[in-house]
Amino acid sequence: MHSTTHLDHTSALQEREADAPRTPSLTGQDSSLLSRDGRPVCVVHMVAELAPFARTGGLGEAVASLARYQSLGGIPTSLVMPLYRLAEQNAGRLEQVGDEFIVEIAGRRETGRLLRQVGAPSTGPKVYFIDNPYYFDRPGLYGADGADYSDNARRYAFFARAGLHILPRICAAPVLLHAHDWHTALAPVYLRTHYAGDPWYDAVSTVLTVHNAGYQGQFPADTMADLGLPWSLFNMHQLEWHGQMNALKGGLVFADAVTTVSPSHAFELRTPAGGFGLNGAFSALRDRFVGITNGIDQDIWNPETDSQIAYRFSRDDLRGKRRCRWALQNAFGLQRRAGVPIFAMTARLVSQKGLDLILGDPGYFALDAQFIFLGNGEPRYEAALTEIAARAPSRIAVELDFTEQREHWLLAGADMCLMPSQYEPCGLTQMRAQRYGTIPVARRVGGLADTIEDGITGFLFSDYTASDFMAAAVRSLGQYTERAGWRRMMREAMTRDFGWGRSEGCYRAVYRRVLVVASP
Repeated sequence: MHSTTHLDHTSALQEREADAPRTPSLTGQDSSLLSRDGRPVCVVHMVAELAPFARTGGLGEAVASLARYQSLGGIPTSLVMPLYRLAEQNAGRLEQVGDEFIVEIAGRRETGRLLRQVGAPSTGPKVYFIDNPYYFDRPGLYGADGADYSDNARRYAFFARAGLHILPRICAAPVLLHAHDWHTALAPVYLRTHYAGDPWYDAVSTVLTVHNAGYQGQFPADTMADLGLPWSLFNMHQLEWHGQMNALKGGLVFADAVTTVSPSHAFELRTPAGGFGLNGAFSALRDRFVGITNGIDQDIWNPETDSQIAYRFSRDDLRGKRRCRWALQNAFGLQRRAGVPIFAMTARLVSQKGLDLILGDPGYFALDAQFIFLGNGEPRYEAALTEIAARAPSRIAVELDFTEQREHWLLAGADMCLMPSQYEPCGLTQMRAQRYGTIPVARRVGGLADTIEDGITGFLFSDYTASDFMAAAVRSLGQYTERAGWRRMMREAMTRDFGWGRSEGCYRAVYRRVLVVASP
């Protein structure tokens, strides 16, 4: 094994960057992705969760969609995720790729297997699973009974090391490794330390995408030794953060480029108020850090073709939307009333999503409207909403058992979509809602600010207060009573293009810059 610091790597990168051609635009007009010597580059996404195999939120869906569009665009694309118990159940029949392998971490010899689906489609990205039953054959992905697994540092360190180990099995050089969130942020660290000096791995370029900086992989300082990381990296410029080891910070420092999931959130992460304590690290990246808004799969989220909703409709014929409202009221046990708006929220019921604002003004549920909540989360929010719904079951419904089909019903039948988030790096629900003519009422933050136009396709508020949220909700009710104006808003929202085309082009531009700058 070899060991070095990222300081030399960064210096070399900056020297080459001075001579590197700048990407003229982020439109992705040229579909090629080639190394400096003209060879096609293989992109490998390393991610802790992935739709449809195992996911807890938008991360797994966003990465799956991005990889699919990259593959459709002609880039050889693969994805690597842990073989959780849930993933094994959803993946179907699997076959082993090569022999079992050993990863040595801090004197521990950890055994892994690489698997893939039998009979997987020949087109599209290739999906691989890393199997280690001790670490991944568990009831939950990250924890159980409301608590994280105590050995998550070891679990995801193993995943990062195993993912690097099997790279040569799944694609030939040159490789661009795209890591996602803290769970895989140690991959660039291990790459530039343990694998430094190996010609094959020295040629691997890296991009790290931060989907949610609120989760950073913070562990006690002695975790460094337990994960086989050189103690020399435990300093304020690399992995040390307020006396703890911070996996995400290490990934920021060691990756060749870093992205987050909207331009506004990239700005927020550089500020003390929005940087989750890492604003200095994000600022230090300078132009190695950009924001690229996620997209949605507009073939799936399309009211004209959606087979999961009661009636199909379009911006030119909204009669099906009205019928979807009736079906939604019936499905959730609400009184069938015309002319009364339905406020809907489909989200994890956690503090980040703004539940304190919704529950913070007793006048909110007194508005002449109906309310539906879909999702589960913190017991205190589940209990509070369930209690309120029990007092007015004809107007308020809570469904804790989330399914994608119910989300389709909700977005097709509701009038307003609530997203009063404390922070929202990107958000996907507001884009889906607009596709169905369901108008977002949201906080002006992160990707919500980038994808909603106040007064045109939605209603935004700025201050994280119950009164500011209430003012936006009342504003939306006032507009709703002006039926012609409301229909104009619906139709305008339904015209918006939230597809992955432009976003995929932006990622491709980041990849090209990294390949030009960092390739040997």
